[in-house]
Amino acid sequence: MFSYIINKLLYALITLFGVVTVIFLLFNVLPGDPAQMMLGQNEDSEQLAIVKKKYGFDKPLTTQYLYYLNDLSPLSFHSTNEDDYTFLDPGKYSAKKLLSTDGYNIAVKWPYLRESFTKQGKNVSQVLAETLPNTIVLAVSAIIIAMILGLILGIVSALMKDTLTDKVIQVFSTLGMSVPSFFSAILFAWIFGFLLHEFTNLEMTGSLYELDDFGEKLSIRWKNLILPAIVLGIRPLAVVIQLMRNSLLEVMGQDYIRTARAKGLSELKVIRDHAVKNALNPVITAISGWFASMLAGAVFVEYVFGWNGLGKEIVNALNTLDLPVIMGSVLVVAIMFIIINIFVDVIYAWLDPRVKLS
Repeated sequence: MFSYIINKLLYALITLFGVVTVIFLLFNVLPGDPAQMMLGQNEDSEQLAIVKKKYGFDKPLTTQYLYYLNDLSPLSFHSTNEDDYTFLDPGKYSAKKLLSTDGYNIAVKWPYLRESFTKQGKNVSQVLAETLPNTIVLAVSAIIIAMILGLILGIVSALMKDTLTDKVIQVFSTLGMSVPSFFSAILFAWIFGFLLHEFTNLEMTGSLYELDDFGEKLSIRWKNLILPAIVLGIRPLAVVIQLMRNSLLEVMGQDYIRTARAKGLSELKVIRDHAVKNALNPVITAISGWFASMLAGAVFVEYVFGWNGLGKEIVNALNTLDLPVIMGSVLVVAIMFIIINIFVDVIYAWLDPRVKLS
């Protein structure tokens, strides 16, 4: 187990290095001057030169890339020259100096994702800390809805194969997979947040935390979670239904199921203790992929419902070309993909003893 995790972490580092390289090159070859984006309409030649020097934008692209890697690395090198971008500025780096060499300090720090272009003086890590928890709450709620309803409907569909109930469930799951999330979000917001608002008491837009009428006190509005969680969970729900149905039908035809029945076990025990557990493997794999992708797929849902999460922040960053926020968000989503995949591999081996971690 330990060697497996070490190998996975090494592969994760290689993957992250590739992700960092791709997003840096992708966003740094785009047209436009980052210094001009930061200054907006207040720019002049002198201020432009100061900002370029401060953030290293006046350096060649390869040097800027090394600066970016140095910012992200927990073990980093910093110039003792105060005019250099990598100077160990306490206001920029939360670092602890380990040792000093000729002209450089070596320090241990948290990865520095740089400052937002549009939120002056605010680090990207602060922006992510404010928005990512809301997206995680939304994604977890959506996946719980998808898992509970998907497993129940998938089992019912398999046990009632070729009946009217089975056909209705299959039509529902097919529609769920084919309808785009942004269309579902608009439809649900209009129907349940506008047309039926008097009965549902749900709003078309709203986030988890909202200010009171005086703009002083934050309060949690759990009802604002209902519609976006349902919409975000529709597509994985449809996938879970199909996978659970097909997997359970396949398992029910195995020899050990017939043996369990021959021993006199009730149908409930056969399904609960033998069939369902072994049918869960493909479902768990699918759920893991959907949960990770929800962090990125929540973009449209959050934007339509006004949910203040990572997805909405990415849309705003794209509209304003806030490159550090976009790059930091992509990097965080990639890290969560990797962590979830490692976790799911362990769960998969626990569910199926035939799967060995090596």
